[in-house]
Amino acid sequence: MALRKPLFFVGVLCVALAATAQTDKPITVTGSIQSDILIPQDDDKIGTLPTSDDVLTNSYAEVSVMSKYVDAGARLEYLEHPLPGFENDFKGWGVPYFYVKGKLKDVELTLGHFYEQFGSGFILRTYEERSLGIDNSLIGGRLVVKPVKGVQLKALTGRQRRYWNQNHAWVSGGDVEVNLDQWIHGLEASGTYLTLGASFVNKHEKASDDEIFADPTHRLNLPENVNAWDIRAQLTKGPVSVLAEYAQKTQDPSYDNDYIYRRGHVAMLSLSYSKSGLSVLAQAKRSDNMSFRSRRSMTGTSSFINHLPAFTMEHTYTLAALYPYATHPDGEWAYQAEVGYTFKRNTLLGGKYGTGIKVNFSHVHAIDRHEHAPLAGSTLRGSDGYGSAFWKWGDQMYYQDLNIQLEKRLTRDFKLNLMYMNQFYNKTIVEGEGGMIHSNIFVAEGKYKFNKKLTLRGELQYLTTRGDEGDWLFGLLELSLAPHWMFTVSDEWNCGATDLHYYMGSVTYNIGAHRIQGGFGRTRAGYNCSGGVCRYVPASKGFMLSYNYNF
Repeated sequence: MALRKPLFFVGVLCVALAATAQTDKPITVTGSIQSDILIPQDDDKIGTLPTSDDVLTNSYAEVSVMSKYVDAGARLEYLEHPLPGFENDFKGWGVPYFYVKGKLKDVELTLGHFYEQFGSGFILRTYEERSLGIDNSLIGGRLVVKPVKGVQLKALTGRQRRYWNQNHAWVSGGDVEVNLDQWIHGLEASGTYLTLGASFVNKHEKASDDEIFADPTHRLNLPENVNAWDIRAQLTKGPVSVLAEYAQKTQDPSYDNDYIYRRGHVAMLSLSYSKSGLSVLAQAKRSDNMSFRSRRSMTGTSSFINHLPAFTMEHTYTLAALYPYATHPDGEWAYQAEVGYTFKRNTLLGGKYGTGIKVNFSHVHAIDRHEHAPLAGSTLRGSDGYGSAFWKWGDQMYYQDLNIQLEKRLTRDFKLNLMYMNQFYNKTIVEGEGGMIHSNIFVAEGKYKFNKKLTLRGELQYLTTRGDEGDWLFGLLELSLAPHWMFTVSDEWNCGATDLHYYMGSVTYNIGAHRIQGGFGRTRAGYNCSGGVCRYVPASKGFMLSYNYNF
């Protein structure tokens, strides 16, 4: 049950202050305040959703107290009138996150809420991402021990947060990581670093009375324990780094896989090189039935115990991010390659100030599937589901992106960035319908520095496609008056099917650790994504105010 009384918030701080008062190390207090406010207005043209609230806000206040032996912290959240896209389960207020951490030499014990990640997160990753409405922290206990040099052990158990409550399943696990270069002197002396890791996670979830049936006369025998394990190795020598990781999960029938009893697998290989203006990245990942939740009947972005990175570039330009890819939990082959090079100054291609170029390519494809015969009727529910040849692709492409970026300083005061992007986006796979969308995107960004305080930045973007809503045009101007002021105006125009403008104007003021931003405009409906995890954001219009403070 969520803790909604400020008394708990105060209690955690009192425990920390009492404990730290006995030490000779000064007490350090850090924290932050974040409040995003919208005064909504109806706009039938862009399809805003009706609301009975005059003011919508997502507000957070967080504080941490640190000392030699004890740390403690808590976070107060107020979402009683949440922003668009955070309705229903997000609504509420209280103190859903608090912890006390004891530290003694090479031992660390945390009680309360905590975030943790084993390896790349294939079997465990708990984290907070407010823009996506994600906070899947565990409440329980975590022990971290460093018994000898180069070895770290972790053990944890807890229940996972889901909005203002916790799921009933218990999530427990352990992780060991060994840095062999700290054991073998020859490795460290030669600049070679080798890390080996292994993890184990157990989910204990009892079947509830409302669990689904395979047919009207047979109830599914749902496993109370689902186990997952992960092994990995990372080798770094000079500019070269190689990471290999493999994870597997036992039978885990759930809503995501239509309650089949197939095991889950994920394998990844990543290679990188970086030296003297040259960077190279190559990655490949194959996942199969690796959706892992603390509640098997859930959908959407909530209740995930693990995380599967998308292996696609996260674009920051507005139109390049119009069709973002969300990792397909049922299974996919994902590839990414990137090469970046900086041509030196005073060379033919570098010119007077040097030239940077980067090429990125990503491709995501379905895995091969040959379905087994169902046990009864036309559903695979209750069966092993399907077979899959490891190296074979399936019939569908999910996503592809080829983009080229050029960064060039033309004069001492003017810098130009150019980008071209060719994209294939399977909207049916990612969003449920819409077919394959093929688009070409062109971006030009210029920044001119008039003097030490005055800078003007502009963006012009164009997306052309025959699919979905057709072409888009985006423009932005941003004037910075250092060190306090920034003025921004922008317009995102669908010059295709809808002929709608999504205009926005804002003023930002920074002073010390405070940041205040106010603005007015429209926000287009669409998906907000990070790391392959996406949340749908409905259209909105109105006055916006944002305040951030860090201390």
